[in-house]
Amino acid sequence: MRFLDLAATSAAVGATSGRRAKVALLADALRRLEPAEVAAGSGWLAGELRQRQTGVGWASLRDLPPPAAEPTLTVAGVDAAIDEIAAVRGPGSQARRRALLNALYAAATGEEQRLLTGLFSGELRQGAQTGLLADAVARAADVPVAAVRRAVLLAGDLRVVAVAALDGGAGALAAFGLHVGRPLAPMLAQSAPSVDAALTATGTPAVVDVKLDGIRIQVHRSGADVAVFTRSLDDITGRVPAVVAAVRALPARELVLDGEAIGMDETGRPLPFQETSSRAARRGPQRGAEGSPVTAAVRAAADRAGETALTPYFFDLLHLDGVDLIDRPGRERWAALAAAVDESLLVGRLEVDGPAQAGAAFAAALDAGQEGVVVKDPAAPYDAGRRGAAWVKVKPRHTLDLVVLAVEWGSGRRTGWLSNLHLGARDPHTGGFVMLGKTFKGLTDELLRWQTERFLELAVERGDWVVRVRPEQVVEVAFDGVQTSSRYPGGVALRFARVLRYRDDKTAAEADTIDAVRALRAGRVTG
Repeated sequence: MRFLDLAATSAAVGATSGRRAKVALLADALRRLEPAEVAAGSGWLAGELRQRQTGVGWASLRDLPPPAAEPTLTVAGVDAAIDEIAAVRGPGSQARRRALLNALYAAATGEEQRLLTGLFSGELRQGAQTGLLADAVARAADVPVAAVRRAVLLAGDLRVVAVAALDGGAGALAAFGLHVGRPLAPMLAQSAPSVDAALTATGTPAVVDVKLDGIRIQVHRSGADVAVFTRSLDDITGRVPAVVAAVRALPARELVLDGEAIGMDETGRPLPFQETSSRAARRGPQRGAEGSPVTAAVRAAADRAGETALTPYFFDLLHLDGVDLIDRPGRERWAALAAAVDESLLVGRLEVDGPAQAGAAFAAALDAGQEGVVVKDPAAPYDAGRRGAAWVKVKPRHTLDLVVLAVEWGSGRRTGWLSNLHLGARDPHTGGFVMLGKTFKGLTDELLRWQTERFLELAVERGDWVVRVRPEQVVEVAFDGVQTSSRYPGGVALRFARVLRYRDDKTAAEADTIDAVRALRAGRVTG
């Protein structure tokens, strides 16, 4: 298949608003892929490279060759070229990778270059997420959507499922099963602004879990063998010795557990997410304290690692001693979890009948320093890989009024519009502004059109990539927290920032200060 045809499909999907129309476009492209191209092509249509790490970052995507006049690339050829780029190692690797990248871009037309940039940058925003691709795979292969979704759940990789469905149909999909040791896509929670809204989605009675601000883990145990995977299905077993030790200390022989790993300070309160995440990134000893009590195993593993351990807390059980539990209602899975796992390793949980109890549980979670709660329907099965109404998370929303310092030109469906905002807080000591991060989240087409005109009016320096503007426009931004950052001059950055609205009623002199942001990072409330 020509790479240009896939790029055209990607652009068409991005320009289409209706779900059915998107599915039809994607299914048609999937049918036209050669069998050897399905793994790469299906991933690209979802905005993901088959090669998870390529060594190509934003800096590599500047000063690229002009586009080719005629299309010559194929899907297979581009996949092979990216394989070659990803394999570059050793002395001179930066220059070699750059040469290979330039050669690929030089052979690509303008539309193909836009798709490549979206894939390498991880910012291909075309509205074709995994759920939509699953529907398209089902349509292209003429198999039930439920069969595709279940296979994705169990395989943890839509590309593998796409290959199986298009090659072997429903029979190949039926062969997918839960295998201890092979991670599966985790069940996800949608968001709600309040516990009342969450209960409207789940119904009552419901269960309210404490939402820990840790890293999502899925732990597989078969005998003495323990494997720990992240939400993105990366294997981090060697980096979380306390998790391994805790699960080895449990009495069951075979387990698949879903939970969070989190660091705690000396007072028992959770460490900031960034510290938990950085600890998970460090390599540590892999031995556990097999046969010892669970809490002793965690402490022993922490002592061997020479630092505060990441402690696991579990909220679901997907497999127990040869029996799959994913199709069982939550109430049954959670009862089995409580019987199989030491109470000290269970996420706080409360069954509620209405908003008053749920609200109290939410307040208690926040008072304990946790991130919020997840409201769950106890009758629902484990619907892995999907963000349905059975689990609904509720977190407090922080907002700040910040100043736009620069804007990046968009790519994909946002080509031609100023999109990614550089956000700054006011520095009352210097009269200047301190950058806190970037976001393109929350921008509607209407806002994109408006801000493109607005920031071109405020432009003081126009580049091919970034337009720097006079620091005058105030924007209200919602975010999930503040973390330490060496990337930005203020030493802090916003987590998951998203635009709420532009504040034409405020001047830049009325924007929030860097002192207020640092106070949030320190856990202080400012007026």
